Amino acid sequence: MTHSQKERLRTNSARALYSYVRDRRKKRLKETAEIIDSAKKEFPFLLKNSLFILGLSLYWAEGDKNKQERVKFTNSDVKMIILIMRWFREICKVPEYKFRIALHIHNLHSRNDMIDYWSNITKIPKNQFNKLYIKKTSLKQRINILYNGTCAVVINNKYLFRKIKGWKLGLQNYFNIRP
Repeated sequence: MTHSQKERLRTNSARALYSYVRDRRKKRLKETAEIIDSAKKEFPFLLKNSLFILGLSLYWAEGDKNKQERVKFTNSDVKMIILIMRWFREICKVPEYKFRIALHIHNLHSRNDMIDYWSNITKIPKNQFNKLYIKKTSLKQRINILYNGTCAVVINNKYLFRKIKGWKLGLQNYFNIRP
């Protein structure tokens, strides 16, 4: 094979790869827009459900707004975690196997039963928990005796992330919330 033939192959391969990436991006953007638009249209029909509004508002305040399009809600308030789990299960229809739990705990608050504690709260089996993250602190004593760490409920689902985004935009439109 001559040098010019090799160069032509490289150029054609680069063009094909660029074309493939461009087409995938277009498709992803189109699918995302369709999901968001559909969820915005769905919003008025869900408005009468207080759990829907409450959970959506909580997620808007405390949920992840990342570019990875991962659904993640983090809090240390047990009642908020219980409520958001109910919202994920009843409103978002998340299958149980999709849940992952990540715990972040300061070393002063670290106890052997933390995973058991949060498993009981979330009703998620311990095998769906990520490795416990223990953060070192410069404090010498526990300040809050009742503190049980921070619980992050993680659902790797781009479709649900986009749907929640559409619901949030529907909420903003409904209440005429503009920047």
